[in-house]
Amino acid sequence: MSDFRNRPKNNFIHEATWEQLYVLTEHWKSDIEFYKQDLKFLHHLIDKYFLYLTKKENIDVILEVEVSLLEVEKQCSILLQRIDKHLHHLSALVEDPFTYVSDKFREEHEQLEDDLSQFLKDFRKNRKEVFSITEHMMGGEELIKQLNVLHK
Repeated sequence: MSDFRNRPKNNFIHEATWEQLYVLTEHWKSDIEFYKQDLKFLHHLIDKYFLYLTKKENIDVILEVEVSLLEVEKQCSILLQRIDKHLHHLSALVEDPFTYVSDKFREEHEQLEDDLSQFLKDFRKNRKEVFSITEHMMGGEELIKQLNVLHK
């Protein structure tokens, strides 16, 4: 899972200082907060175009995407909580390097990074689905406008 890994080298997690891991984790938090805002925007798109649906199969597709989006949103919230906890632990390690077992903590850091990478894949997939659906709905909306102009 390499989508989220911004580290300078493959063994960075095991060789980095606590301060370097803290900075990397702060970047993760900033990115996840951005994705959280983007998720709100995706919900807005779905809500806006849901009103134009008349066919049952379209409604079913939207509901499926909405459920998937809610799952990614939950995943995002959980990751933010984990990142905050991780940052707290890292700040304790900066203060006292013997606060936690180094190898275990670094393994947890690596797992968090892998979970962030999976989140990003899920997020991108959902974003693509939402844009595809709204693009389809916008095309339908444009067709309705053109038909209304012709009938005037």
